[in-house]
Amino acid sequence: MSQWTKTQLATFATADDMHVSPFYDDGKTLGTPTWIWSVVVGDDLYVRAWNGQQSRWYQSAKKQRAGQITLGGQTFDVSYNPIVADNQLTAAISSAYGKKYAGSPYLPPMLAAGPVSATVRIDLKARVN
Repeated sequence: MSQWTKTQLATFATADDMHVSPFYDDGKTLGTPTWIWSVVVGDDLYVRAWNGQQSRWYQSAKKQRAGQITLGGQTFDVSYNPIVADNQLTAAISSAYGKKYAGSPYLPPMLAAGPVSATVRIDLKARVN
């Protein structure tokens, strides 16, 4: 597994164009890109599913653990890693959402139990284009 570069993380911290595409059940076909909010905490990239654990993309990401993302104008092969409940990490991710998306009427729902329970760390595999 590769690590995100500082330059990538800096771009991701402000970018608002993320699309996730986990693989379908065949493990080869990418799902339809889904626009989603993303945040950077430390050296990691995180997303939350708006509809919680029932979100289709979340279910695919949890099952397949791989796919692609498009963010900051680039596409990457990635692994999707649902996080284990950790109060300190959860608070840091919620804080990052609060800072990045302050003022949005969609922010409060993203800090609710459903989306929080469907938080995923996205790790880089390789750059596609």
